[in-house]
Amino acid sequence: MTDNSAAGLVARARADIAAKAAGNRFLDLLETGDLPRERLVRLAAEEYRIVGSDQRSFALLAARFPVPPAGGLFLGLAQGEAEALRLLGRFATALGESEKNLRAHEPLPLAQAYPAYVAQRAAFGTSTEVALAMLANLEEWGAYCARTATALCERYGFDEEAVGFFSFFAESPPGFEEQALEVMAAGLASGDDPVEASRAARLLHAYETAFWDALVDDLP
Repeated sequence: MTDNSAAGLVARARADIAAKAAGNRFLDLLETGDLPRERLVRLAAEEYRIVGSDQRSFALLAARFPVPPAGGLFLGLAQGEAEALRLLGRFATALGESEKNLRAHEPLPLAQAYPAYVAQRAAFGTSTEVALAMLANLEEWGAYCARTATALCERYGFDEEAVGFFSFFAESPPGFEEQALEVMAAGLASGDDPVEASRAARLLHAYETAFWDALVDDLP
């Protein structure tokens, strides 16, 4: 019998993500020092748009689902994105780029598929969908950010302050998993569809993969 509890959905989503895990060429090149520096500017510019979009998406979710535990979870995520945007500014400064330059960068469509999907779910999805999608994908995203921070320091000469954006996301917020599970349990109890929630987790992972691929898809 399928386990449609919150914990069961998370376990299945994580197993599905692990089974679909592929290489990350951006990080492979970054860790060998072979990634062109201009791709770091591209990374900063794409993240500038993503973080700003996600902040608004989480604020919308907090407004749609204000009752605890969902309201607290989504409000906390929106506040986290605000801090991330501040830290991203330090990375941009270390690259010699201004906020104006980041804003003027022409975004890559597939790099922006991730925040577009988050915004779609923020407007039309359930709290269970978003909580599961975020929780199931958090471990891989955090690992990628940790690798990015390390490689930027070791291969490209950035200091810890400059890579604070990536270090910030390398660790999950304290209590996040417990909060997300509570949100899912409450949502499922109120009738949220577990199949749609699992689908959201799978799609979000695919869009995150597309983001990393888009940063290097035109490199030889």
